[in-house]
Amino acid sequence: MYKAAIILLTVLFATACSDSTSTSVEPAIDESNAVAESVETVAAEPVAIVETVVAETSSEADKPAISATQKVLLTATVEAINHETRAVSLRGPEGSIVEIVASEDIRNLNQVSVGDSLNIEYVQSISIEVVAAVDAEAGIAVIAAEVRSDEGEMPGVAALEAIVINAVVEEINLEENTFKLKGADGEVTEFTARDPENLKKAVVGDLVVITLTEAVAITVEHKTEE
Repeated sequence: MYKAAIILLTVLFATACSDSTSTSVEPAIDESNAVAESVETVAAEPVAIVETVVAETSSEADKPAISATQKVLLTATVEAINHETRAVSLRGPEGSIVEIVASEDIRNLNQVSVGDSLNIEYVQSISIEVVAAVDAEAGIAVIAAEVRSDEGEMPGVAALEAIVINAVVEEINLEENTFKLKGADGEVTEFTARDPENLKKAVVGDLVVITLTEAVAITVEHKTEE
């Protein structure tokens, strides 16, 4: 996710001179990952991208800011299920079949029947904002939350993970059209500005706040009787 922020940062400010800054965040929700990874492999067919929005919100007088959001929706149909072995066959939108074994983390599997629909909605958003700050410090914070269906209900889970990364502007060189950011690990990385006008709006000591959010909602619905 952090690399995605670096890409968006280059759209806002720059083309990176170095991509050495990276971090890895473990998935917060095992259940949602288990289902999502399984359904994602339902054939080699593309998922439907419902919406992709990129917006630059800064004005001439404001500090630079940009955000991007992508929403993906996928539906698969249960073709076969063995509640004892937890083996499930899923049919994707184009008719391709994949077989999975549902982990024990997936609650209430006994409520699922052939013909039921598995629906996954995935939203990823990234925002980068430059804010004025005094004695700012770089850092990283992670917030995660989940809600699962109760015992006896149809399987379902909603999970959210947000990562907030603060980087400090250490140097701005308007002549060379470059700037440097210090990350949470103390490493300073130099970038070449893509938009010199945005670079002029920032000053040394400003805080670059990068917020990355991933949310997934997974539900199973009974087959609609005709």
